[in-house]
Amino acid sequence: MRIAFLGLGAIGRPMASHLAGAPFELTVWNRSGAKARAFAKHHNVAVAESAVEAVKGAEVVITCLPSSVEVLALLSKDGKLIGAIERGAVLLDCTSGDPATSRLLASELEKRGIGFIDAPVSGGVVAAEGGKLTVMWGGDEEVFERVRPVVEAFGKKIVHCGPVGAGDALKAVNNALLAVHILSAAEGLALLKKAGVDPSVALDVINASSGRSNSSENLIPQRVLTRAFPRTFRLALLEKDIGIAASLATELGVAAPLIALGAERYAEARRQLGEEADHVEAVKMIEAENGVEISDGTA
Repeated sequence: MRIAFLGLGAIGRPMASHLAGAPFELTVWNRSGAKARAFAKHHNVAVAESAVEAVKGAEVVITCLPSSVEVLALLSKDGKLIGAIERGAVLLDCTSGDPATSRLLASELEKRGIGFIDAPVSGGVVAAEGGKLTVMWGGDEEVFERVRPVVEAFGKKIVHCGPVGAGDALKAVNNALLAVHILSAAEGLALLKKAGVDPSVALDVINASSGRSNSSENLIPQRVLTRAFPRTFRLALLEKDIGIAASLATELGVAAPLIALGAERYAEARRQLGEEADHVEAVKMIEAENGVEISDGTA
């Protein structure tokens, strides 16, 4: 099966590595040509100098870009790329995109005899490297079956969420909950620190009780208490995702004030901390506002 993989970022690169070799014939492209050439050399696959060159003859085109904005821009630039995709091919968009853009793309591609599946992924770099990503996809089941072997190469939990755009919607809400959990846990721990409770003691109780979450069990102990703050997923991307969820709620007339407030808070964190900050570093904004440091005292 001939595959074109467009976008070799932190998640896309390990995803593509699982497609390098039989039964797949892989061609890669990245906006940074040096990154694509290094990947191609290491994995002994073809590298394309342009996205148009990459998709020619491909049966499956995979996009893994920062947002739907980049996907739409890439496909619509001069009309060359979308015109280069073969009739009968499938565009598998693994970007954490927005449902409206995915529906627009699906409609345009259908006119050209090209299938479309939105298939954002979750699990982070570790799951991507291990080929154990969760893949939430939206679209036609018959179209998906044509690309199932590709998805199974990098995904462990593969879930059909509904029509085109449903995968994007679920990913946005999942990440909105992540954002809210980080903020709420940080606010609670800042409060407790001011009340004289050590954050480590607080987390020991919370994580054995009903207030626990992935943020309290893993992210805050491993990254905040230690002051490590590894940069694995940009705050700007999580701000984009919770923004998609907030906009979708408005579009559908759903009252979601907590998600809307979370989107505002993450936008503020982005302004304060910059484009390269990690998503967990939003905790620093809450610490600054309250004049405390949520740490175990050993960092």
